[in-house]
Amino acid sequence: MAFLLTFLGKGGVGCTTVAIAAAHRLASQGKRVLLASQDASPALGLMLGVTTGPDPMTIAPNLQVVKLQTTVLLERAWEDLKTLESKYLRAPFFKNIYGQELGVLAGMDSAMALNAIRQWDSAYDVIVYDSPSSPEILRMLGMPEIVSWYVRRFRQVLIDSDLGKTLSPFIPPVAAAVMNINLLADNFAQPTADMNGLLNQGIQKLSDPNQTIAYLVTTCDPVSISTAQYLWGSAQQVGLNVGGVILNPMANPMANAEIPLGDAFNPLTITTISQGPWDAIAASLPDFTQSSNAPRPVTIDKAARTVTLFLPSFDKKQVKLTQYGPEITIEAGDQRRNVFLPAGLSGLPVAGAKFQDGCLIISF
Repeated sequence: MAFLLTFLGKGGVGCTTVAIAAAHRLASQGKRVLLASQDASPALGLMLGVTTGPDPMTIAPNLQVVKLQTTVLLERAWEDLKTLESKYLRAPFFKNIYGQELGVLAGMDSAMALNAIRQWDSAYDVIVYDSPSSPEILRMLGMPEIVSWYVRRFRQVLIDSDLGKTLSPFIPPVAAAVMNINLLADNFAQPTADMNGLLNQGIQKLSDPNQTIAYLVTTCDPVSISTAQYLWGSAQQVGLNVGGVILNPMANPMANAEIPLGDAFNPLTITTISQGPWDAIAASLPDFTQSSNAPRPVTIDKAARTVTLFLPSFDKKQVKLTQYGPEITIEAGDQRRNVFLPAGLSGLPVAGAKFQDGCLIISF
């Protein structure tokens, strides 16, 4: 299973430069590395001095690069869908629609990129993911948890509704006539379990700092710092661990490199990268294997009956807490997260909440 590494920051601060240097460094350590980019522009290829394409290509020992093209990924995913359709439906109706005809809708880029990363997960030791938009990275990595919530919540809503109770006697025979599976038999549980399993794998991979980590990239420019702080808090909201801060003086050489950033990103470690060729930049990068010490987005203490969410860069006026059944919903900025409470806390009402040192501490 590959270690997923990505970088967050304001446009122009050097996230792509850092991603390339990180890929070179990790490959030089003997790790099988894939540098994956979703930038549609030719920028990455020009920086590497190669022509990138939709299939991984070797550019150095242990290092491959791929340019994620949504149209190509969509065509391939569509063929996979048609294969599944023919397996489960008696009369497939997508067979006369071809992937080459499909247009790209909003949101497909993130979904296709996430699926590609999942498929390459076992082929590499490290996947370094670079995107021209940090918010898109967060939406992509937060997708498994969001989709899982929709499946779980709306399935239960349908079951509990009058419509669900009315249709339930008719669904098995109708489905059996249309599909190659029996809703009353165990073979329907298999595709459902497969989907839930994939979603849970994605959620677990994102929440484990030994499997997925992000680093903030900034200059000394106040706008870049504020953007990095905001992205830090937003990353916590989707469950993404942030391992540290990379200060890039090359992106803003006129800025005062001595401006202290410690208070702005406490308790993260700040690393200033060197100027020069790729090997010099790579040598100045932090040790990404030490990122497991990063503050965790969510900590649940069942004995103390508390749930603690680390929300740096937000204050209590920006945070809203609501509770619906076995879950609590936290809004911070334009991000919203649902936390499913474990046994022992599920069903208990919120007794109190306080915002302290960048943390929302909820007691039950």
